[in-house]
Amino acid sequence: MTMRQPSDTLKALLLAIGTIVTLLAVCAPFAHAGGVPRAAQQYQRDLVRTAQNVWGLGAPVAILAAQVHQESGWKTDAKSAYASGLAQFTPATAKDMARLYPAELRDAAPTNPAWALLALCRYDLQLYTAVSYAATDLDRWAFVLSGYNGGPGWVTRDRAKARAQGLNPAFWWDNVEVVNAGRAPQFWNENRGYPRRILLLLLPVYVKAGWGKGVK
Repeated sequence: MTMRQPSDTLKALLLAIGTIVTLLAVCAPFAHAGGVPRAAQQYQRDLVRTAQNVWGLGAPVAILAAQVHQESGWKTDAKSAYASGLAQFTPATAKDMARLYPAELRDAAPTNPAWALLALCRYDLQLYTAVSYAATDLDRWAFVLSGYNGGPGWVTRDRAKARAQGLNPAFWWDNVEVVNAGRAPQFWNENRGYPRRILLLLLPVYVKAGWGKGVK
């Protein structure tokens, strides 16, 4: 099957959107240009230990830390319209995690830091395993983060639409990233900014601070 490449105009538009998203993230209350926020440092050992127990010694600690940073700014009492805690689990997803991993996450407690970090590691590994089709590890993590933010069902639908449009469903960047299988614009825009902020803006901060390796 011949895959159509995005036009120069589309690439320029994506670049402009990415720049705007990055600037907005830098201006966010919890974005620290000077490095990792102090609130994160008290959870570093816990995250490293938990991530390695779930993922193994090569656990993507820096990515997970950048994700927590994006989700809550490392505030245990963080709340949004639908979610709460360090990893911002919704009540429904928290219950699902407790059901899937009863030995470890028996009681759904998203505002408990230990529970939230363990659930984050478990859910990300679950998503990472499911998207083994990704062309590169950077694409794979973008699929993971899109699924975490908006639900894995939307990733499946977006990939199907990308394929129908002649784009490559194994690539997130400039391919699946640019299609919308039916989400409202505000939710689609949020979802597309989520992997960009974590992988392109926040991850380098944690890598530089010694939290682990990045992703290529």
